[in-house]
Amino acid sequence: MTAPVAVPAGVPAGARLVLATHNPGKLAELRAILGAQPGLDLDEEALVTAAGVGAAEPVEDGVTFAENALIKARALVAATGLPAVADDSGLAVDVLGGAPGIFSARWSGRHGDDVANLRLLLAQLESVPAEHRGAAFVCAAALVTPEGLEVVRTGELRGTLLTVPRGTGGFGYDPILLPEGETRSCAELSAAEKNAISHRGTAFRALAPDVVRVLAG
Repeated sequence: MTAPVAVPAGVPAGARLVLATHNPGKLAELRAILGAQPGLDLDEEALVTAAGVGAAEPVEDGVTFAENALIKARALVAATGLPAVADDSGLAVDVLGGAPGIFSARWSGRHGDDVANLRLLLAQLESVPAEHRGAAFVCAAALVTPEGLEVVRTGELRGTLLTVPRGTGGFGYDPILLPEGETRSCAELSAAEKNAISHRGTAFRALAPDVVRVLAG
């Protein structure tokens, strides 16, 4: 166990939980998912972000989604003295042995270039028939507290990869994953529809009771 950390002056007085993300699309998803959970009363002042408190992004040198989620959450606890929630997620393609995996956001060599990442992946899978285009979005969500509690929950959304992008919603690889049982890509779903079935939604709904217990304590 580690000793509680004093909250730095730059952190808002009403802050109770900090989210480790600088991605606007992911931030919107996390706010919606956590805000819908029973027992979680997190208004704009209570829920702050890494960018909002000026926290630097740590080096994500873990070899699994869980390790990287914990790295980000631990760094935020150290920087803010608040309980921190972080996730690491990506696309695992069956015929690529689980790649891009933890390298999903920088698959093309440039971090966060969604268009380049999509183009490269589609080119790599160009000759792969539909029956072998299985893939899954995978997410590990972590909660770390100043007192040393660490919890990781996971979620997965399986589907099939399309040959061309469809839809304008979401971000990342959403336009090319067709969820099992769906006729629309993740990018063609509404935000609420996507959150109800997504890997990130599943992981954070599983983590929500742990967050409630921490904030209630």
